[in-house]
Amino acid sequence: MYQTVFHIAKMDCPSEEALIRMKLADAAGIHSLYFDIANRRLTVWHHGDYQPILQRLDSLNFDTSLLETRETDSDGQMPAQPAAERKLLWQVLAINLFFFVLEATTGFVAGSMGLLADSLDMLADTLVYALALLAVGGTVARKKNTAKAAGFLQGALALWGFFEVLQRFFGADALPDFRLMIGISLLALAGNAFCLYLLQKSKSREAHMQASMIFTSNDVLVNLGVIAAGVLTLLSHSKYPDLLVGTLVFLLVGRGAVNILKLSR
Repeated sequence: MYQTVFHIAKMDCPSEEALIRMKLADAAGIHSLYFDIANRRLTVWHHGDYQPILQRLDSLNFDTSLLETRETDSDGQMPAQPAAERKLLWQVLAINLFFFVLEATTGFVAGSMGLLADSLDMLADTLVYALALLAVGGTVARKKNTAKAAGFLQGALALWGFFEVLQRFFGADALPDFRLMIGISLLALAGNAFCLYLLQKSKSREAHMQASMIFTSNDVLVNLGVIAAGVLTLLSHSKYPDLLVGTLVFLLVGRGAVNILKLSR
């Protein structure tokens, strides 16, 4: 048995962890994995050479590098995830799904690309978690097909978002409703804050729970960006702050779609 530690520079939330788990799911010789999101490290217990594992990680373009590899008597087996933690993560997933529907609906009503982009960011979070859950116990073919469907859906939505941004940038559309932008984003902010409260209340020091806190904290930043765009729309009477925030978030969603599609190769 070997214990190999990789540094993965772009692994900063559970979405990357889920993608890495799926990428390594059918790799021969791997016994167990341990993710240290805070320090961007992945420890793999495996038989045989580490190079095939490194090649799979490199294909995700997360800036992976080898830190160390050594022989070990430990199998690195982690304890099973408690049922309470699984229930908590399902609750966080449900909150993300609810706010996707709410922000998508009000984004169309308000004419706000920022709200629509934020809703797709919520959907992207939901897809990655659902992808990992659906893949448990499934065949390699099923995992790849599920990843391909989710990636194409997320990518198509991101492309649609960019097309809409371009149309509105060159068109003479009315200003987005800054009241709805600010009000709904405040609700989404409250929802993410509640998710953080639930995660912190669990007092779990497990890596996946700590990572979920980081993931939700990133969503809070997106909410604040949409609120800022709403305030700037009010002050400047311009559509461009909303379009700028929408473009930035669509870029994040598009990057996530590319990462998911890499799993289906």
